[in-house]
Amino acid sequence: MAGDEVKEDMPNSPDVHFEPIVKLAPVDVKTLEEDEEVIIKLRARLYRYENEEDPPEWKERGTGEVKLLKHKEDSTRIRVLMRRDKTLKICANHYVTSDMVLKPNCGSNKAWVWYTQADFADEEVKAETLAIRFGNADHANEFKEAFENCQKALDSQEDEKKDSEKEDGKEDVSAGGDDKEKGDEKSDEKSTTEEVTEKLEGMTVKDGSKEGEKAAEDEAKEGN
Repeated sequence: MAGDEVKEDMPNSPDVHFEPIVKLAPVDVKTLEEDEEVIIKLRARLYRYENEEDPPEWKERGTGEVKLLKHKEDSTRIRVLMRRDKTLKICANHYVTSDMVLKPNCGSNKAWVWYTQADFADEEVKAETLAIRFGNADHANEFKEAFENCQKALDSQEDEKKDSEKEDGKEDVSAGGDDKEKGDEKSDEKSTTEEVTEKLEGMTVKDGSKEGEKAAEDEAKEGN
């Protein structure tokens, strides 16, 4: 009963509202992913092989969502991006290249190991050996399939680029041949023109000689 009396005697707390002294405008924070489309996004745990340690060992880099991102305007730019949970700090950030190979880690069907020559997770370019572990084998296979499909797309675009360059080279060679033929035609025309001119000059001289001979004969006849 005493407790009930105490509760009844307690005053109601007023609903106090304080206006902020400084009002901050909302800030649009960009993640630099706005110009990219997500190919795949899965939760995983990432490890980095520490060569600097003695002996070298695997060290965890973070747990979070790993993504494969393709640039919307340049489809040749596909990268692996992974951020840690809560802090969202980047722990993997590098482009996918056709020479990368995902290998099983210690025979596990849930983990892959690969090497990249240029990872930018620490805001400086570094060669890294990375390992990623998924919650189950299905997610691991989904990641591997998406990764290899990206590599195939890059190879296909590279082949198309080479074919296009070859076609451009053939057109240049063909254009050069046409110019040469035109030059030969002009040369032939010039030679023909010169020959005709010489013939005309020869004919003119010859005709002039005949006229001179005829005049001399006429003068001789008159003298006789």
